[in-house]
Amino acid sequence: MNREILTFAYLFLFVFAAFVGYFVWFQVRRSEAVVNNTYNKRVESLINRTVRGRILSSDGTVLAETVTEADGSERRYYPYGEKLAHTTGYVGQGKTGIESLANFYLLSSHESAWTQFVNDVIEEKNIGDDVRTTIDLDLQLAACEAMDGRKGAVVVLQASTGKILAMVSNPAFDPNIIAEQWEDLTAEDNHEANLLNRAAQGLYPPGSTFKIVTLLEYIREYPDTWQDFSYDCHGVNEGDGYKIRCYDSTAHGHVTLEEALIESCNGAFAEIGQLLDKEKFSATCDALMLNQKLPLEIASKAASFTLPVGSNAWTTAQTAIGQGKTQMTPLLCTMITAAIANDGVMMQPYILDSVWFGGRLLTQFEPVICATVMSREETQILRQMMRAVIEKGSARSLRSEQYEAAGKTGTAEYVTGSDTTHAWFTGFAGEGEDCIAVSVILEGAGTGSAQAAPVAAAVFEEYFGR
Repeated sequence: MNREILTFAYLFLFVFAAFVGYFVWFQVRRSEAVVNNTYNKRVESLINRTVRGRILSSDGTVLAETVTEADGSERRYYPYGEKLAHTTGYVGQGKTGIESLANFYLLSSHESAWTQFVNDVIEEKNIGDDVRTTIDLDLQLAACEAMDGRKGAVVVLQASTGKILAMVSNPAFDPNIIAEQWEDLTAEDNHEANLLNRAAQGLYPPGSTFKIVTLLEYIREYPDTWQDFSYDCHGVNEGDGYKIRCYDSTAHGHVTLEEALIESCNGAFAEIGQLLDKEKFSATCDALMLNQKLPLEIASKAASFTLPVGSNAWTTAQTAIGQGKTQMTPLLCTMITAAIANDGVMMQPYILDSVWFGGRLLTQFEPVICATVMSREETQILRQMMRAVIEKGSARSLRSEQYEAAGKTGTAEYVTGSDTTHAWFTGFAGEGEDCIAVSVILEGAGTGSAQAAPVAAAVFEEYFGR
């Protein structure tokens, strides 16, 4: 009898401990997701009791706030309109961007218990908490101005932490009048995709920016002989089962591996592609977060890389130069570049910096390591060659006395048989906490050297010219 009672007591204690453990886990790990869930009806009660908090830039500038009209109604006001539309997101037609990501905090209030009690009695709303973001407003505005309304995206990350300092997507929309614009924005004949955050959701062929990844794989597979690589480029280069052109059919002549990157020689990198182990190449791309869901709570798309073992020479050559079926977001491109700048450590990108109420810090978000994706030795080689691209190659517009940049331009074909190309640039500048990585994509704009690189230069000039 005593044994049965003891067994029952232990069982009861186990169930009770499991319940308490789940409750604690839920509060820490799941409560925010539940509050943010659009099917959670309790959110309506929070809206009725709380004035939605403000969204702030890294220096405390208001990016979004709730204003009360003369008739007592509330509306969300976005001072910078289209320039931060995809970053702040909107409230009204659902929620996107930071408005969705930080919904839990914006609808929470740390007014005193007495103030909240009084407000309940007199039917006044409590003031919601403020969310400070990682967005550097001056960088954001500089990137917007440099894009000059052209379609595409710019992403700026602090390499050592993963902080998103700027994230621009064009064309955009005005979140202040999202309800009025909604029908036009979602119309079937609207092909502008204004609501798409091209920075995190736009998938593009990476073009020659991907040669950095191909170069990394070649160095890994040939650690003792990669420095001996050379290639004779004739402008129109023929291999075993393929013919591939360099840009404008330019003959680069005899090139070393570094010169192949400087000149962005398609022939040389097509040849390198044939020398790579396809399984190892795919594994490297997977480790660099291609074919993976990005560790980002803002809506994003997974990049794709496909190169089966049986791929023919033409497919292999196209893949090695960043064409073929490879698709990448500007955000992932920046993450890879930032990892090169950060000794091979890829940081998880984040945009929420802290939560505040009345000048009191409530929550501080910290950097998180995503993975170590390269060795320090590998990054030293890549940095040296990417700096040579700035000094001697297609990105000379980024040479400056204010900073030392490293990078790679790209010109990506996206319609077979067409001369229209996307313009790419990805690169970094600075050291330590002052090191920032930038990626630029301009849709159908032409060459990366002429179009995308100057946009990155404007961002670097704003950051390092302070």
